[in-house]
Amino acid sequence: MVGTAHNGRLRLAFSLVNGSQDLGPNSAPASNAGSECGGIEFTREDVEALVSEKIKYKNKFNYKERCENMMEYIKRLRLCIKWFQELEGEYAFEQEKLRTALELTERRCSEMEVALKNKEEELNLIILELRKSLASLQEKLAKEESEKKAAVDSLAKEKEARISIERAQASLSEELDKVQGELDSANQRIASINDMYKLLQEYNSSLQLYNSKLQTDLDAAHETIKRGEKERSAIVENLHNLRGQHKSLQDQLISSIASQDEAMKQKDALLNEVACLRMELHQTKDDRDRYQQQAQSLVAEASKYKELATNSSELEEKCLSQGNQIQILHDQLAVAERKLQMSDMSALETRIEFEGQKKLINELQNRLEDAELKLIEGEKLRKKLHNTILELKGNIRVFCRVRPQLPDENSSNQGKVFSYPTSMEYLGRGIDMTQNGQKHSFTFDKVFMPDASQEEVFVEISQLVQSALDGYKVCIFAYGQTGSGKTYTMMGEPGQPDEKGLIPRSLEQIFQTRQALQPQGWRYEMQVSMLEIYNETIRDLLSTNRDASRIDNGVAGKQYTIKHDANGNTQVSDLTIVDVQSSREVSFLLDRAAHSRSVGKTQMNEQSSRSHFVFTMRITGVNEGTEQQVQGVLNLIDLAGSERLSKSGSTGDRLKETQAINKSLSSLADVIFALAKKEDHVPFRNSKLTYLLQPCLGGDSKTLMFVNISPEPSSVGESLCSLRFAARVNACEIGTPRRQLNIRTSDSRLSYG
Repeated sequence: MVGTAHNGRLRLAFSLVNGSQDLGPNSAPASNAGSECGGIEFTREDVEALVSEKIKYKNKFNYKERCENMMEYIKRLRLCIKWFQELEGEYAFEQEKLRTALELTERRCSEMEVALKNKEEELNLIILELRKSLASLQEKLAKEESEKKAAVDSLAKEKEARISIERAQASLSEELDKVQGELDSANQRIASINDMYKLLQEYNSSLQLYNSKLQTDLDAAHETIKRGEKERSAIVENLHNLRGQHKSLQDQLISSIASQDEAMKQKDALLNEVACLRMELHQTKDDRDRYQQQAQSLVAEASKYKELATNSSELEEKCLSQGNQIQILHDQLAVAERKLQMSDMSALETRIEFEGQKKLINELQNRLEDAELKLIEGEKLRKKLHNTILELKGNIRVFCRVRPQLPDENSSNQGKVFSYPTSMEYLGRGIDMTQNGQKHSFTFDKVFMPDASQEEVFVEISQLVQSALDGYKVCIFAYGQTGSGKTYTMMGEPGQPDEKGLIPRSLEQIFQTRQALQPQGWRYEMQVSMLEIYNETIRDLLSTNRDASRIDNGVAGKQYTIKHDANGNTQVSDLTIVDVQSSREVSFLLDRAAHSRSVGKTQMNEQSSRSHFVFTMRITGVNEGTEQQVQGVLNLIDLAGSERLSKSGSTGDRLKETQAINKSLSSLADVIFALAKKEDHVPFRNSKLTYLLQPCLGGDSKTLMFVNISPEPSSVGESLCSLRFAARVNACEIGTPRRQLNIRTSDSRLSYG
């Protein structure tokens, strides 16, 4: 929807969170024709123009016209706020829808995550088992493969050895056959030699017989020669006669001798031949024995190779069985890999679905964040408009904080006393209290529930603290009964950084902002003072002489007086003022003041503050470039707690303290009631506290009150009184805050706004 501006131009209104699309900051919201605002809509330009609009008057002294213009302006502001509240309601409704959708989606996502986690655990278990099985199978397979490899290697070696053995066996067989043939031929030769030897032996025997015969013949011839010699002598005589006969015999003898020599030669040749044959026979026998040994060794090797062949067949059978087992393991591994692949595919599908749901959740979260950002933007603008109205009206802003539960308190009873409206008009600003069955409803600028953190509380006042640097007087004070958490809100828990109160956090912000503004030419000087109002007496908590303001033996110590000048500044005479340069210095001074502050034990609180604590910081800033000067004052006040004597059980000094505290708080109530009724006389001087806070309550200061409530059911009466008092404070108009520019004061003492 396009909003219509006052000058007739078409302009885009503020954005609205839409479930089907993301609208930009200039998109239009849904129609609100049925609302109290009718068809009127506002654009960003309209709102900014309305906020920054300066009312012009024809006659500066025509207060009726000024009042009417102001009422008309306030009416338009209220109309704009009403429109923003309705728009905020639509934002909240859409945000609730988105939050519901997000919760459903998150629930589905959590269920899917649980299912996915369970399935993933099952798959992880299966995968783990499969991986273990795979690892064992792989180890077994590796072992089998190593054994197979070793067996294959040994088989290859055995095959090579068998082949070499077969080759050697074949060559040996050939050699054996050859040797066998040679042996046979040798045997044949031996046989022939044996036959020849026999023949030679027979021949030798015949030769011996022939030799013996020849010897016999020789002997006979010798005998014959002897006889012939004998006869020679006998025949000499007949030599001549027998010469011819003798010659013939001689010839026969010569021939017989020659034949005998020839026979001897033949005998020697035969003997030589027999010796050679014997040597050849002996060598043949040696060759036969050697060949027989070779044959025996070859037969042994052949038997060994037969055994190796038998072992190789066994190894081949073993390798075959191992190959079958390896094939089975390969099949099992393939099945496991298929199962793992199916599990991975299932997990991938589940993960894809999970990613889709996660993406949807992220989209919903982004839309919710956009809606929250737009809601925050609208809330900021609403606060700005609301603050503008309050500043124009001059109201004191009131924040309500219900104290967090203490460890020894029963949290179940708290919900029976307090409740918090959830409608857009009162969300975060309303609180309902039930007493004796009767419901009391209150609305403030902000309501903090017990679970609100110190950081959340400080965020709401951070802009107010910034105003002190901008040159405004700022006053923040905590009000409530004893034990309602005022000191916790203002100071926090010592030694716990997350539980720091408003005062330490405000100081940190001031010094951080001071550092950030230095590049822009701003130079700031800070001065602090701390005092307490105890029994209507002012005590300087930073004084080196701590007993200077105490009362000893009925004689009063140093007296401090409060003075207000024409500019609305407040000064306390003789008060210790310290120049500070860092938050650490101020923290040291705060610890020093905390140890000096008056505290006591009552039946309602172990460490009850028995005085009003006032922390004041004066801020003077100068811009070196523009020569602009600002002077701001920040007052942070922790009031003493109101209490009933019947509950606190105070006696003696505690009774006097309680009476003084209740009297000063009663004076504060009288001042508030007089301001609310716009009476001519406001009794600021009835108490040191109200007189000190006069510029804050009735001047041009930005004032905020924290009303602290105890969640205990036993404190419901005091809580109701505190809430009623806070409601009256919220209705008080104290004037428009004024920024102090170009102010130069000769007195360097600190002033209170």
